Amino acid sequence: MKFTYAIAALPFLAACAQSPASIQPVSMGNAFAAMPCQRVQTDLTAERQSLAALESKQKGAVVGDAVGVFLIGVPVSSLTGNDRAGAIAASKGKILALEARAASCN
Repeated sequence: MKFTYAIAALPFLAACAQSPASIQPVSMGNAFAAMPCQRVQTDLTAERQSLAALESKQKGAVVGDAVGVFLIGVPVSSLTGNDRAGAIAASKGKILALEARAASCN
């Protein structure tokens, strides 16, 4: 009987928000190759702050999904649009591309 409940719960658990650490960056390639070196550090600092805010919201979504699945069997945060995985992946990719550009400025 427990096995049946576990199998029934899989679709709900699969829809749950991912933890920020498990989200992989999106490749940005050479998107910032032409950016002036003076602007790279400013944009990099701003993007790191943006990522920190997104990760904080994502952690809340993870907790909300866990509570929702436990109480009512539905990942509430993911279904209401609070999952920020796509934005986090893009931000991580942007940071990697900006860091690569910053390294070529030195």
